[in-house]
Amino acid sequence: MRTSERAAFTALTSGNGVSLVAANPGPDLAAAGYVESELRAVGVAAALHGDAAAAYATRVVVRRPAAGGSGTLVVEWLNVSSGQDAAPDWTYLGEEVVRRGHAWAGVSAQVVGVEGGPPRVATGVTLQGLKELDPQRYGSLAHPGDDYCHDIYTQVARGLAADLGATCVLAIGESQSAYALTTYLELVHSSAGLFDGFLVHSRGGGALHTDAPTPIRTDHAAPVMVVQTEGDLFGRLSYLPARQPDAERLRVWEIAGAAHADLFQIGAFESFLGCPDPVNRGQQAYVVRAALRWLEGWARGGPAAPAAPRLEVSGDSFVVDGVGNVRGGVRTPVVDAPADVLSGYAAPGASVICALFGRTLPLPSPLWESQADYLAAYTAATDAAIAAGFVLAEDRDAVLAEARSL
Repeated sequence: MRTSERAAFTALTSGNGVSLVAANPGPDLAAAGYVESELRAVGVAAALHGDAAAAYATRVVVRRPAAGGSGTLVVEWLNVSSGQDAAPDWTYLGEEVVRRGHAWAGVSAQVVGVEGGPPRVATGVTLQGLKELDPQRYGSLAHPGDDYCHDIYTQVARGLAADLGATCVLAIGESQSAYALTTYLELVHSSAGLFDGFLVHSRGGGALHTDAPTPIRTDHAAPVMVVQTEGDLFGRLSYLPARQPDAERLRVWEIAGAAHADLFQIGAFESFLGCPDPVNRGQQAYVVRAALRWLEGWARGGPAAPAAPRLEVSGDSFVVDGVGNVRGGVRTPVVDAPADVLSGYAAPGASVICALFGRTLPLPSPLWESQADYLAAYTAATDAAIAAGFVLAEDRDAVLAEARSL
C-alpha cells in the first residue's frame, strides 16, 4: 500500500440533514459553543493490498468549537456493524471532547456506511446506507470498497487536521472500528505517519484484515490505549487469544463489570432490544473518558497512562467474587460497592445483539445494612477510582448520581 495525499472538502447541506445513528445524542453542542458541519470528502485512495488506486467521495461529520479550542482533533472511524454509520465513541466521549475544547470528526470510512449492505449484527431494525437513506443529500457519494478504507480514513483525517490547524490528531474507534484500527496499526501507520495516538476500544481478537489473533504492534512512537470490557474477552469477540502485556507506548485496560455495549449507549431504547434481562449498567463511559484524557496528554509528551491489572481468568471463564462480579481489571464504583451483579454476557440463548449488551442481575443476597452504608462505600470507591486515574475528577458528580437506591 502507498498512502496518498489529503482529501478535499465541500459542504453537504441539502436533504434531511446529518444522518448518524445515536440512541444517546450526547452533549448540547450549541450550549457548549460548538458547531456541527457535514462535508463531502473526495480524493484518490490507495488499496491496502497491491498497487491499485480508486477515486472516492465519502462524508465526514465535524463537531468543533465555534472559536478557539484545544488544537486536538479526535477522528472516529464510524461503526457500520448495524448496516448504517454510528458513532458509539462519540456517545461515550462527547462530554470529555466538549469540555476539553477538542474537535471531533466522524468518518464514513467503509463501504457499507455509504453504499449500504448487510449488517454484521442483526438489530431487528432495517437500516440503510447513506445513499439509499437520503439520495438528495448523499447521492453523489461513491465508495470503491473496503480495500481502500484505511487510506480514505487517513486522507480525510489529514485534510481536516490541515484545515483546522490541529496540533494533535488522535484516532479512535469502537468494536468493528477497533478491528479496523488494529489493522491500521499493523499495516498502515508506519507509512502514513499521521496520527499522534490511538484509542482502540472494545476490539476482538482479530483485525479487519484477518480473523487470526492480532496483538497491537508496540514498535510505533505514537502511544496506544486499548480499552476492553469484560464482554470482549470470550464469546463472539474472543479477544483473549490476542491479549498482551503493556509496553513502553501501550496500555491495556480491561474494565470489570462492563459489557461490549451498555445502558449508557442504548439509553431509552433498551426495551427495543427485547433482551431477557436488563442490559449491563456498568460504567465504562467514565473509564473511556479517562483513557482519552491520558492518551492526549501522553501524545503531547506528558506522562504515560497508568497500568491496570488484568481481569482474572481461569481457563475459559472469569474468577468472580462473593456476589458474582469478576475480580481484577479496572475497578469502578458499581463493582467495588455493588448493588447488582454486572456481567459482560447475556443469558445463554440470548440474541446476538443482547449478548453484546450483557446483563444486570440482583445481588444473590443483601450486602448492605443501610442505604447510608452503601452510599459511604460507593463514594469511597468513586474517589479511589479517581485517585487511581481510571475516572476523571470532572465526572465525580455524574458517577455519584448513578448510585442505586436499595
